[in-house]
Amino acid sequence: MSKQSPRQVFAHLLACARMAATLASERFSILTRLRHWAILFKRNISNRIMFWAGIVISIIFVTWAVRGLRLADVWSNLAGANYWWLIPGILIYFFGVWARTWRWHYMLRPFKVISLARLFPMVCIGYAGNNIYPARAGEVLRSYVLKRTDDIPMSTSLATVFVERLFDGLVMIMFVFIALPFTASIPQKYSFWVIGFSLLFIVALIVFLIIAARPQLARRLYDMVARFVIPARFQDKLGDIVDRFLEGLASLRSGRDVLMIFVTSTVVWLAETMKYWFVMHAFDFEVSFFVLMLMNGIVNLFTTLPAAPGYIGTFDAPGVEILDVVGGVARPVAFSYTIVLHAALWIPITALGVFYLYRERLNWSDVARASENET
Repeated sequence: MSKQSPRQVFAHLLACARMAATLASERFSILTRLRHWAILFKRNISNRIMFWAGIVISIIFVTWAVRGLRLADVWSNLAGANYWWLIPGILIYFFGVWARTWRWHYMLRPFKVISLARLFPMVCIGYAGNNIYPARAGEVLRSYVLKRTDDIPMSTSLATVFVERLFDGLVMIMFVFIALPFTASIPQKYSFWVIGFSLLFIVALIVFLIIAARPQLARRLYDMVARFVIPARFQDKLGDIVDRFLEGLASLRSGRDVLMIFVTSTVVWLAETMKYWFVMHAFDFEVSFFVLMLMNGIVNLFTTLPAAPGYIGTFDAPGVEILDVVGGVARPVAFSYTIVLHAALWIPITALGVFYLYRERLNWSDVARASENET
């Protein structure tokens, strides 16, 4: 065996070192990919569970809505409707969407003043996402667009969305209790749900108000819990998200801001109830505005349940039941009205949101990456 020179030995060692580094790099890359695939697998599993749970719930509610109906009766009512009444209903509905946009603009002021013209497409994108994807994914979509266009952290904007949903629920409950003295008693099974939703939203409001008023206390509580249940390497990252979320609750620290959000939320839902009233005139029945307020409140409380995209079933079954039992409307008429109303609520805003979505050239991989960067 020939003796190698020092230079040859060094070159051989260097080649071995490079090979080891390459293998280590490939191993690290493989581990990274496996971890990424594991995360995606977990997300896909949870998403599929949510999706199929929503499908099952929607099937149950649709079955409930169509029981005892004859297709010929429904078709007769649909064929005889005066669809011109949908035009003023859609116009008043978009006034409500504009009011929603103003409410979000008002809540975002502590972070950045953004014009209504720029926020309106984002609100429409949020509606479209909620109507097309499960689990109210539209809220994440609009928060992502806001982050991309105005550099507001998604956790901060999602906090404002939580506040919006909280006040929406409270207004729905208010509508129910305002309408009850002027309408027939609601079925006992709905009383249970109304009481449950009322307690849920009232407790949530109290908790959010306390957190908004005492953010330092909320942060200390997070630190105490995090030490026991969250791995150390994630605590700082999640702490940053908690801080940004607490910042997003800034609008709850002022009594004037809380009042403005509540008043605007009331205007939003009154506009939607007006749409119910206009669409009613397309059919051969009439109930009081209070019955429509009750219907609006009940159906939108039920749409907080998991369901197929577009709230199929969870919107329709309670609506038919309220018109039938409380309003005294024949079930075929009530069903025909409810599905036309549902379509009139779903199609225009979804179509506009999809247009804005396409204009923004959004895809879910971008949203997923932005969410991962937040965490």
